[in-house]
Order: sequence, then C-alpha cells, then structure tokens
Amino acid sequence: MKYVLIVTFWIAFQSIEAKPTWGPTGHRTLSEIAEKHLSKKAFRKIQKILDGQSLAFVSTYADEIKSDKKYRKFSPWHYVNFPFNKTYQESKKSQYGDLAVGIETSINSIKNPNSSKEERAFYLKMLIHLIGDLHQPLHVGRAEDKGGNSIFVKWHGKKTNLHRVWDEDMIDSWGMSYTELARSAKKLDKKQIKNIQKGSVADWINETQSLAVMVYQSAEKNENLRYKYSYDHIGLVRSQLQKGGIRLAKILNDLFS
Repeated sequence: MKYVLIVTFWIAFQSIEAKPTWGPTGHRTLSEIAEKHLSKKAFRKIQKILDGQSLAFVSTYADEIKSDKKYRKFSPWHYVNFPFNKTYQESKKSQYGDLAVGIETSINSIKNPNSSKEERAFYLKMLIHLIGDLHQPLHVGRAEDKGGNSIFVKWHGKKTNLHRVWDEDMIDSWGMSYTELARSAKKLDKKQIKNIQKGSVADWINETQSLAVMVYQSAEKNENLRYKYSYDHIGLVRSQLQKGGIRLAKILNDLFS
C-alpha cells in the first residue's frame, strides 16, 4: 500500500512539472542585461555573496540542480498555472508552490539577517533564475499541456515542441552569444525603464500570461515552423529577455542598495 501511494504521488507530481525555461543562452542574456542595470553598491554586495561569479554564470543553477533529488521540492517554483480568465491574485494556488511563492521565499531568505552566506547565495541564484522563468510566456501557460511541452511541432523540419521553440530554438537559431544578445538589446531611456519596473511580481505574472494566450494561438500541432515564425516572434522573445533583466535589476537594487 505504501509503495502504491508513493508511485501515485510521483505520477501526479510529474504531471505538473514543467521543463527548464529559456535555455542557458536566454537566462544568461537576461542576467547580463540585469547586471548592466545594477547600482555599484548592489553589484559589490552581490559579488561578495557569489564569490565573484557573474549573474550570467549562476543564472542556470536552478535548472542544473533539478537532477539532484534533494532539490526536487523546488521544481514547482519554475512555473505557475491558472485559468486564462482569472488573474494570479484571484486564482487557486498550488499546494506545491509556484513561481510567485519561489520568488517571495527567495527574497525573504536573502533579506533574513539570520540566513547564512551559503543560504543567501543559494536563494540569490534561485531568484536570478526565477525572474527569468517568469518572463517566458509558456511558464505561465496551461497545466494540461505542461506549458506547451505536450504541443509537438517541428522547427525547420526537426521534431520539437512549442515550449522548446520559445525556450531555445528561436534564440539559438540566431547564432549569437548571450553577451552579443545583451549588447544588442533595445536602447531605452530612464522613463521607459521605470515603466517596465512598475508593478508587483503578481502584476508581471498576469502580463506574461496575456502573452501566453497569444503564443498558444501562434502555432498548430505538428506545424513546421520556419523563418517566418521566427521573424514574427523573435522580437517578443528579445523584449521579454530585456524586461526580465531590467526587473531583476530592480529587485536586486532594492535588496542590496
């Protein structure tokens, strides 16, 4: 009986788990943009906690630890699912936690004066990654298709899924490094940056979900997505990476300045 319960829980947990988001290039691009918007004081404090490692270097940590069973409880932090006709605030919350819970817990742990340096470093790495996850539309997608992971399509004739197209395929097809992508981000003035930084984490989640609705409508199952698809949507991918970087910098500046 005990074995049956464990297996049942495992299957249920797997059914809600999402795949890693953005891929290494996307996360590093977003984090490189964030680092350029840090105050000098925040940068120095973060460097001390991370032992000199850059935001880009640690940005994939939260995905890397998913292969270690002792970190499995953090897997639901990478995404959030709720009905498209509701806001995050109105929706029923998952008993396993979600993106908003992960971000809030990470911020509180970093702020906690009783947290050790190791704990602050762990939750700082998680926070850097999770703000990136928040800005990938399909990580605020539908639970029933695992954020587009179950919507199989082709990318230039190669089998993939809609989630992966937005995670990596479009970004990697550009053949640019994360530093090149960060340097080529749109030039924004101070007013534009402040407008992007407005709102709460829940507001940003709702905004990203509105984009997820569009992403789901952008392709049919088994459709062969090619240059036209990238032409139509790469601008949104790059905009989300830039927004995520600017908002991550805002949170870090508030924490460390």
